[in-house]
Amino acid sequence: MSTQKLQDKIAVITGAASGIGKDIAKVYFDNGAKVVIADLNMEAASAAALQFDPNGERAMAVAMDVTDEAAVEAGIAAVVQRFGGVDILVSNAGIQIVGPVDSYEFSNWKKMLAIHLDGAFLTTRACLKLMYAQKRGGSVIYMGSVHSKEASVLKAPYVAAKHGLVGLCKVVAKEGAKHGVRANVICPGFVRTPLVEKQIPEQAKELGITEDEVVRNVMLKDTVDGEFTTVDDVAQTALFLASFPTNALTGQSIVVSHGWFMQ
Repeated sequence: MSTQKLQDKIAVITGAASGIGKDIAKVYFDNGAKVVIADLNMEAASAAALQFDPNGERAMAVAMDVTDEAAVEAGIAAVVQRFGGVDILVSNAGIQIVGPVDSYEFSNWKKMLAIHLDGAFLTTRACLKLMYAQKRGGSVIYMGSVHSKEASVLKAPYVAAKHGLVGLCKVVAKEGAKHGVRANVICPGFVRTPLVEKQIPEQAKELGITEDEVVRNVMLKDTVDGEFTTVDDVAQTALFLASFPTNALTGQSIVVSHGWFMQ
């Protein structure tokens, strides 16, 4: 058993039925937290919650479209009814649709910003109300990216949204400070999740290169060792931020990327 750094804390993780979000939820659960798997895919979310906690005492699933105000409010209300509040929010839900700016469809632009930015705002607002009222502080963690700092071709809305999360985080850090609420951004490099796997052939087609060249010469070219960041690298950073005890660490963006972008 882990060291129980989050004993009895209530953590909501969006997009947690798979990938990075699921790994964060498992690390939180192993460290004593009550975890909420919030996801558009309720079947997968329920399966993840059952996998973590067959007895259903410290894990629950909620169906949540983070772009839908009513769905977010209803999801957080269900958390309150079951667990009594929220101490940690990990705004992790995200997608990727690549393409050049000159031919990028506006509908896809709006979809990308809605999931990454609107979703972060709506879940933050719903959770902040609780954290402030509870008077026991809290932690808001946004899943940014090295693209919160850098730009890459074919990713205009993703880069714009991930930069936007840094700005939102800084405001939440300043507004939340008097309530003991911290806000930070995790900025991973490329993590070999299904989201990234999908990008490899897409970028190969757009750039006219092989998939191996996409990995070697596009995704990992600026790392110090040519290695992908792992889901556990990100989850351990999320644990560190969630369990940090004071406002000394707030309003920051931590890059977890094998040296791609050094601040």
